[in-house]
Amino acid sequence: MALDYDDRFTQQHGFLHAGAVASVLDSACGYAAYSVMPPDASVLTVTYTVNLLAPAAGQRFTMIGHVVRAGRNLIVCRGEAFADGAERPFAAMQATMSAVYDRPGVSG
Repeated sequence: MALDYDDRFTQQHGFLHAGAVASVLDSACGYAAYSVMPPDASVLTVTYTVNLLAPAAGQRFTMIGHVVRAGRNLIVCRGEAFADGAERPFAAMQATMSAVYDRPGVSG
């Protein structure tokens, strides 16, 4: 997933706000988890931890989610955030997603 720099999503020093970083990383991990689910399932976030490794400085931010391990009910994911095509992430997330089956109003 990608997010372009926008003043509306920055904090007082002009860096991308941690809330915006966490939100997009959560979505990237969610889509990664969803990719290993059967067609009749969906996913919801159970928990996540974000490590902010450096200021989020740049013009284009890329967030990538990977499945670390998938079970029937819990999927552990890792997310990383990169600025302007850098090789080293400025943020890392560990997230646990829950598989959702047969819940009214929640579909895959």
